[in-house]
Amino acid sequence: MNELALIRAIQNGDEQAFKQLVDRYQLLVRNTCLNFVHDKHDAEDLAQEVFIEVFRSASKFRGESKLSTWIYRITVNKSLNFQRDNKRRSFFQSIGDALFGSEKMLGVSTVSAEGQPEQDLENKERKEQIYRAIEELPERQKIAFRLSKLDDLSYQEIAEIMQLSLSSVESLIHRAKLNLQKKLYQCYKKGI
Repeated sequence: MNELALIRAIQNGDEQAFKQLVDRYQLLVRNTCLNFVHDKHDAEDLAQEVFIEVFRSASKFRGESKLSTWIYRITVNKSLNFQRDNKRRSFFQSIGDALFGSEKMLGVSTVSAEGQPEQDLENKERKEQIYRAIEELPERQKIAFRLSKLDDLSYQEIAEIMQLSLSSVESLIHRAKLNLQKKLYQCYKKGI
C-alpha cells in the first residue's frame, strides 16, 4: 500500500493500515527519538506517543509532504517537548549506546584492550564533551545537525521536516559545525 492509500485508510479508521504504518516506521521513529533523548526506554515511550499522535492527527495530514516527513516532524517535536519537560534528567544516560550510531564520526575508538583504563576514561570524557557541545548549540542548529549526523538525512529531507529552505538548512548545519569546532577547541585548549 502506498503512503497516500495508507494514510487514507487510517483516516477511515482502518486498524490494519495503522498497524502497517507502525511496522513500516517504528524503527525510524524509535531511532530518531533515541538520538534526542539518549535513553532506550524513554525513546520507546516517546515512539508510542508519536504513533498515538499520528493516529489522532491522521485527518490533518494533507499530503503536501511525504508521509515520512510528516512523521519525522511529529517525532522531532515530541522529542524536543520531552527534553524541555525533563531537563532534570541526566543527558548522559546510555551515552555509550547512543553515540551517533557510529564511533567513526568522532575519530574515537570504543574498542578497548585490557589494561587500558586510561584510554577508556579519555574516550568517555571526549564523548561527554561532544554531547555537551551539541546540547549548547542554538535549537535550530542542534536539530539540523542531529538530523544530518545522527539520522543521516539529506539536506532536502531536513528542509522538509524543519519547513525551511535548502539553503537555510545548509547554513544551519555549517554554523553548527563551526560552533562545535570552536567549543571543542576551547575544551581541548583548556585541557578539560
